[in-house]
Amino acid sequence: MIQDGFILVDKPEGWTSFKTDRFVGRLLGTRKVGHLGTLDPFATGLLPVFAGKGLKFLRFCEGFDKGYSCRCIFGARTDSMDKTGEVISENYPSDTELTELAANDFITVRNAFEKVRGTKEQLPPAYSAKKIDGKKAYELARKGEMPDLKPVPVTIYSLDITGIGKLDKGFYADFDCLCSKGTYIRTICSDLGDITGYGAYAWSLRRTVNGQFNVKDAYTPEQLEKMAAESDFSFVRDAAETISFLPEIRLDTKQAKDIGFGRKIAFPAKAESLPDNEERIYYRATHEGKLIAVVFPAVENGVLTMRIERLYAHD
Repeated sequence: MIQDGFILVDKPEGWTSFKTDRFVGRLLGTRKVGHLGTLDPFATGLLPVFAGKGLKFLRFCEGFDKGYSCRCIFGARTDSMDKTGEVISENYPSDTELTELAANDFITVRNAFEKVRGTKEQLPPAYSAKKIDGKKAYELARKGEMPDLKPVPVTIYSLDITGIGKLDKGFYADFDCLCSKGTYIRTICSDLGDITGYGAYAWSLRRTVNGQFNVKDAYTPEQLEKMAAESDFSFVRDAAETISFLPEIRLDTKQAKDIGFGRKIAFPAKAESLPDNEERIYYRATHEGKLIAVVFPAVENGVLTMRIERLYAHD
């Protein structure tokens, strides 16, 4: 049975990311599964799941940017910042306020989006998987303890309103967001509520983008089950595809052999090409179109050397 690679799953609402892992594992007959970028149970959309030897690629994909579509409800706050939490305050606009908001094309809300778009730091929600001293924040929050969370740097590349409308109570704003890893859309909704003064929370959340992958190429569990029952495993993709974004170094036959045996070889670049901040830059080392290893440059005894981060030559 095919079990090495990764699958783009369109996770349904109500499923945890780990339930999705187990589903894929049963489908492929393996326990070696793991997902890229946890999704909350109430969220839907793109969840790449790695299986078998594909797990060896997962760690190089953890910094991917993400894209989301969200519906934000204005007029109340919840403790989890989404619809699954307990309402902790309400401040729904009156009919007169709603009429004035609509007459002004919700300019107050649009201005709030402009302000949030410039966010550089974000405080993770108390009900999140963020770890504090080895414990997840939501585990502490559920016990009534306040997690000691610190602001983290984030980048919001785009934050675009796709629709605004009235509800029986309050109003909603639909928006698309492209952001860096670690950005919480629930926090964006809460910030929008604080700026407008009405309070707000995420009603629906759908991940549409994860790195170079798009939800339009993902499969629902029903589609995957049907294909697997027909012995059609074309949904399993080559995990090497996930690191196609890394710059490539093409090895000759001797270099490929040396790398395969773990030998150090000179890096094909000048030492001054190393980043000043000592950030490790990874490269795909290939030979005749086949991935041999993930490598990075390092200076040893004054010589720029190709160091092996992960060897794939014998897989």
